[in-house]
Order: sequence, then C-alpha cells, then structure tokens
Amino acid sequence: MDKEEILKRCNAICRNTLMETLDIDFVDVGDDFLTARMPVTQKVHQPDGVLHGGASVALAESVGSAASYIFLDTNNYAIRGLEISANHTRSKKEGHVFATARFLHKGRTTQLWEIKITDEENELISICKLTTIALKK
Repeated sequence: MDKEEILKRCNAICRNTLMETLDIDFVDVGDDFLTARMPVTQKVHQPDGVLHGGASVALAESVGSAASYIFLDTNNYAIRGLEISANHTRSKKEGHVFATARFLHKGRTTQLWEIKITDEENELISICKLTTIALKK
C-alpha cells in the first residue's frame, strides 16, 4: 500500500471510537514510523486549562496500536497492549500535538514502542513507552 492508502485506512478505523471523540487523525507514515495529530482544545484540557495527561496517553496508545496494525502481521496475530507509561515534560494550552510511534524492539511475541508527543514547534510535550504482545489468532 502507498502512504495515502495507509493513512486513509488508519483514519477509517477511528470512526465511532475514542480517537474520533478526541479528533485524532493520522497524518504521516514512513518505513519505520506513524504520526497522528490531536487538537488541544477545552475538550482535552484538565480543569486548569492545559492538556490532560490522560488525553496524551490516549493519543500515544492510539498511534502505537495503529502502528502495530501497519507494521505487524495482524492477519495471523491479534495485537494487544500490555503496558503504557508516560512522562510529561511540557504543558500545552492550544494548537495541536503530534504523536510519532517507532519501534524500540520488534520481537516475535512482544514489541516495545517509543511514542514522542511534540507540538507545532517540535517541542517535546510527552514521551511514552508502549509494550504490545502478538497473540496467535
């Protein structure tokens, strides 16, 4: 599949899900990464008006899971998340954040993803690690 077809499929699976609720859309893909964008609005703020860490984690897990769908054998394996961790380095009040998932480890059974969340100026907002497992269908 070409880049546009991959992005189209990733965005299509978001309908009627948390990703649609958070306005997450997939905007770029390459040989070893997938990037999604999420607007920072009141919808994803915590009470004091900045991006909620939980929304950042939801974005990270969404892009990591979608990257698994692209880069792993999902015809024969079901991919499930085992653990996610996040470190939030900077707050964000408005604009967009971008999450890019890349493999740190691509094993047959377990995979480790690094997901960096940055803003429009490429400033680091959060960094997450997602561990997934491939289960034979």
